Amino acid sequence: MQNDLLVSYLTLRISIGFVAIGIPLFLVVGSIWLGDCTQVQSSISDYYHTVMRDGLVGTICAIAFFLFAYRGYDVRDFWATRAAAVLALFVAFFPTIFTDVPEPPCNMVRPIENPLVNTIHFTSALLFFLVLAYISLVLFTKTDHPEAMGQRKKNRNRVYRVCGWVMLGCLALLALYFAWLRHAWPGLAPYDPVFWLESIALWAFGISWLIKGEIFMKDLPAPKPQQS
Repeated sequence: MQNDLLVSYLTLRISIGFVAIGIPLFLVVGSIWLGDCTQVQSSISDYYHTVMRDGLVGTICAIAFFLFAYRGYDVRDFWATRAAAVLALFVAFFPTIFTDVPEPPCNMVRPIENPLVNTIHFTSALLFFLVLAYISLVLFTKTDHPEAMGQRKKNRNRVYRVCGWVMLGCLALLALYFAWLRHAWPGLAPYDPVFWLESIALWAFGISWLIKGEIFMKDLPAPKPQQS
């Protein structure tokens, strides 16, 4: 029973990691293949207004489901993953405003112009990544026996911290871009900085969960005792 539970936890972590990492590529390739749209959208959220709308909502809901099913080791894990799951659902079902609609077939859905929906979306996305950063920086790095921490656990903790700080760094750069850079340097817009910063944050999120799922850097099995 304990082994089955361990496998379930590892499977959930790996699933979360792969889905998070795959979202940007899935949306870009899907919009090219299904919508004949070769232009990268300005943000991950803007794909809601393309032929990939259902794919975007579906993948975010998948992450929410996996996070909700994941219990972790103690009450902090329990509530952190559930908070992230609820916030992910808010991100999925309260889409961003999109009023500057390019020519079809890139954008197939009627624009949404409700400021309240937009506020809920951005607030939920911000809190979602803050919770994920907390999970990487605090929960994934904890150990019951710090004095006996092995080198591989120390190495994993370094990766968790890098991933957590990358997510926070991306959020800070996004805030800087929306508050100042997009007005001061409008020439940045064609490079889709929001899309790439969101993608990097998602990749950091996914990598931390893949490491936690023991895809990489797992502990080596204990040596078997020598028989005399």
